[in-house]
Amino acid sequence: MTSDTKSTKPIFGHPWIFIRGVPAMKFLPPEGPLEVAFAGRSNVGKSSLINALVGQKGLARTSNTPGRTQELNYFVPDGYSGEGDDLPPMALVDMPGYGYAQAPKEQVDAWTKLVFDYLRGRATLKRVYVLIDSRHGLKKNDDEVLSLLDKAAVSYQIVLTKTDKIKAPAVPKLVDETLEKIRKRPAAYPEVLATSSEKSEGLDALRAEILKTIGRPA
Repeated sequence: MTSDTKSTKPIFGHPWIFIRGVPAMKFLPPEGPLEVAFAGRSNVGKSSLINALVGQKGLARTSNTPGRTQELNYFVPDGYSGEGDDLPPMALVDMPGYGYAQAPKEQVDAWTKLVFDYLRGRATLKRVYVLIDSRHGLKKNDDEVLSLLDKAAVSYQIVLTKTDKIKAPAVPKLVDETLEKIRKRPAAYPEVLATSSEKSEGLDALRAEILKTIGRPA
């Protein structure tokens, strides 16, 4: 398959593969394709959302155990060599969950340093999608991460997850409340997306936002 053929195939209709887990900055892939990253509290549903976005149940590992994702996990469309002109069109990055109080402090500190160093130093990172559990809304740990993103001038967008777990009329209200809370944050994208991986709701809107972010047609 030629690069031209691959470039015309819809990104999210293409098979995706896991290419690398990054436990420290020195293991990051060379900067090439544009990246979007997914952040959120432990067990917010990051892996489930990534799997739902690409339509592959087993791509990102899911677990009921908070704190399982301890590395930056990189995913790209399959079929690219990663060399020369054959770079993948984009990469999805699953970031370690934050806010898991029962993890050892040394482990939490190591994860935190990795994530923050990545946010500040990755030129190809176009946006961070910050996932918020719709059952709980924005918490203190979320606000701390948003403040860090503001300080680092990294564009981010709030994505509500698990909206199937709350009553339907509560979803637009939560979206409006969340928008008001982030209204004065300088790096926040002024639109909140509501999703459910379980019910495949809001996924097309998120895919469209990602493609717009990296400057590719839907």
